[in-house]
Amino acid sequence: MFNTIGLITNSGVAAIQTTLVELVKYLRSRDQKIILDKCCADLVKDPELDVLAAEELGKQCDLVIAIGGDGTMLMASHMLCDYDVPLLGINLGHVGFLSDIPADDISTNLDEILNGHYVEDVRFLLRGQVFRKDKCVFEAYAFNDVVIQKWNIARLVELETYINGSFVHTHRSDGMIVSTPTGSTAYALAGGGPVVHPSLDALILVPICPHSLTNRPIVVDGNSCIEIVIGTREVDHARLTYDGEIKLELAPGDRVRVKKKDKKIRLIHPPEHDQFHILREKLHWSK
Repeated sequence: MFNTIGLITNSGVAAIQTTLVELVKYLRSRDQKIILDKCCADLVKDPELDVLAAEELGKQCDLVIAIGGDGTMLMASHMLCDYDVPLLGINLGHVGFLSDIPADDISTNLDEILNGHYVEDVRFLLRGQVFRKDKCVFEAYAFNDVVIQKWNIARLVELETYINGSFVHTHRSDGMIVSTPTGSTAYALAGGGPVVHPSLDALILVPICPHSLTNRPIVVDGNSCIEIVIGTREVDHARLTYDGEIKLELAPGDRVRVKKKDKKIRLIHPPEHDQFHILREKLHWSK
């Protein structure tokens, strides 16, 4: 079923190196073809294994395994989102909403998955564009969220929000989070947004510390087009981040447009995967 397996990471810490060596040994025992990204190759140093740039794994592999935490999964999702290649995560991070195979139980879980017993979970990404004087000056993709936030000032920023062309509100706040259901347990949750099951086709808008306490998070249809106009008068008072990575300084009048990307990510989980179990474990519910 999975004949060629790519391995990807973005860290060289000792725990990842140990797990990676164990994983390569296990996959060899199953006669799997293995391709490493360059970061993995630096850790394993095995001349018999093929090496590709991380961006190329999607073209050659039937399955990609990310070793690290949710940050590694976010990075891998950006690399693979155009190739329809399933993505599996081995967790060595702090939380592990996306990478749910524990590093101390690789063989048991992978035996099941490589034998065809797994849960496939399809998630969508966001396409975020910035229009300046009606010209698109920036475009990128996010798995969790696109965030507009104040920058370099102590004052609030003013934002004007539209959904499918309809005016929603003007508000002053520290910013706005536009999140996928996947991202609802990330920054959006810290901002007071709801936990949204990843199977739902929805977008979540969460104002960050709004001046008006009645300005609450909104959940809308996943096919909606969100537009947010920057109302601050000065340059360098707002910035744009995608999955926590700073991308652009925003100027007065910039229009940030966010909608679903036309390609999706296929996550692979062990057969006993249960989203509510993950929420109980990671968010310490019922304790």
